[in-house]
Formats: sequence, structure tokens, C-alpha cells
Amino acid sequence: MPVIDHLFSIDRIRKAIWQWWYPFLTRRLLGEEVLFLNYAYEENPPMAIPLAPDDEPHRACIQLYHHVTTQMDLRGKKVLEVSCGHGGGASYLTRTLQPASYTALDLNSTGIRFCQERHRVARLDFIQGDAEDLPFEANTFDAVINVEASHCYPNFPKFLAEVARVLRPGGHFLYADFRFCDRQAEWEMAIATASLKILSQKNINPEVLRGLNSNSQRSQALIARHLPKFLNSLGRDFAGTQGSRIHRALVSGELSYRSYSFAKPV
Repeated sequence: MPVIDHLFSIDRIRKAIWQWWYPFLTRRLLGEEVLFLNYAYEENPPMAIPLAPDDEPHRACIQLYHHVTTQMDLRGKKVLEVSCGHGGGASYLTRTLQPASYTALDLNSTGIRFCQERHRVARLDFIQGDAEDLPFEANTFDAVINVEASHCYPNFPKFLAEVARVLRPGGHFLYADFRFCDRQAEWEMAIATASLKILSQKNINPEVLRGLNSNSQRSQALIARHLPKFLNSLGRDFAGTQGSRIHRALVSGELSYRSYSFAKPV
């Protein structure tokens, strides 16, 4: 089998695993206020952004969204979030940054049903869809947001092409994700060859580690309550708890977590 076909097959298998994992996780966590499936973020000194009482328990995860999306002013803009998870970020951003409209898309139909029931916010809509085949016309959105999801996509360059297609000229792509060392060159090449201009780039390993540390105890408790023992190790990696492979890789630098801001050329 040619190398490229072999890699494509591996990525398709990964996607199939993620397509099983996220609905499974959503069903397992029903009854818990798990509104964010992303890692977390804390600066030094702390960001200390003002939050409503209902948002305060989710501070560290909200701060990752806040860091990524406030690289532009979303007020009055038409916004798309790709891979919205359990919708906590979409709800927070719609309520606080006042976009004209916010469309939140995810492949996980179980998660989308959860979001539609849980987050009843004006100007916010949730739909099911594929990041690599966005169901929108060209030049539709002023901003596209993608937080910690693209490592699950089989064809990351295709996703970037879709982002560029649905963005209006001059629109912004606000992005954060991670890659292990063995996939960083591939990641960087896809970004460098995309039809989007890089406005900013930052390694945020230290900030993500602080956020994960603050969430670790709660995450461990959720894993113990809701996952069978044979999945506990996977759950700890997924949550980035202290001592997990992901946490160790962030500390060592084997894993690079970055935030970006891009613009579509006018």
C-alpha cells in the first residue's frame, strides 16, 4: 500500500473512533454540567475575566475560548463555530461578545441534541454537520472558530479549504489546537499552504497546563463516576488530568498547543 494511502486509512480509522467516542461520552455524562470538552487555559497573572455565577464553575475552559476568540471583535458579526462539542463555548460567546448570529456545528448528533436542549440563547443555533464538508454557501461568515478539534479530522487541509470557502473576504479564522511532534511538520505545512494569512501565532502550553491543573480534580471525579474502569486511562488522556500522557507531553514539549488568528485575503 502506498504511504499516502496508508496514512489516509489510519486517519479514517481515527475518525471512526472519534465518531464513536463523542456520542458515547455525551450519553455517559448526561445529568452532569459538562458543557465543555476542550482543555483549559489560565494566564500568569490570572486572566480574571468577569463571569456570571453560572459560568464560574467553567472558568478555565471558558478562558481558552476567550483567549482564542477575542483576537477580533465579534460584536455584530456572523459567526460559525466548527466542532462545538457540548456548546458551552458557543453559549458563552453569544451571550458575552454579542455577535449578530452564531451557528455552532458538530458531527456528533447526540451532542447537538444536547446543545439544543441545554443552550437556549437568542441568536445561537446548533446544527449537525461535517467539518470537511461544511453545509454553507461560499462567503457566508465574518468569523470561523475552531477550538481543539482539528486533530480529529482525517483531512486537515480540506478543512482549512472549507474554512476559507465559507469566510467572507477579510473574515477571520480563530483557531487553537495541538499536535504531537510526529505530526507537527504536516500540521505546519497545511497551515503554510492554506489560502489564509497568519495574523498571530502563539504556543500556549504553559497556559493550558495551568488550566488543566485547576480542572484536574473535577475531571478525575467525573471519570471515576461515569467511565468503566477499562476506559479510565483514555478518559484521563482526553481530560488532560495531572499524570496523564497528554499532561506529561505538554510539560515535556512533545506536544505543542498553539493558538492562531488568520484572515482571508480581500
